[in-house]
Amino acid sequence: MSLLTGLGVALIVAIHTVVAVVLTRFFRLQLDTDWGAAIYVLVLIPLALLVSAALLSGLLGLGGNVGGRDVVLQLIIVLPLSLGITIDVFWMPAPEEIELSDAA
Repeated sequence: MSLLTGLGVALIVAIHTVVAVVLTRFFRLQLDTDWGAAIYVLVLIPLALLVSAALLSGLLGLGGNVGGRDVVLQLIIVLPLSLGITIDVFWMPAPEEIELSDAA
């Protein structure tokens, strides 16, 4: 793996981690049940990361040839998803501590 490929993969992982954190926080704040947020996090975020990976690696050419399909899925989908959930659950304040304004 070349340096440019490694930097492309690192950029994709960083972008995906931010996306996973933001979407996890959004689902935890907006949904009233714990199970609903968990299901959305485990279904919709990987789908969003898969679409983003196709755009970033396919159209923009980031990442290059990292290895097999399993390596790509673990690096680009599983690692950022687990980092995003971990950051949101253990570092951010709990959803009960956040006050949402009624702007409707």
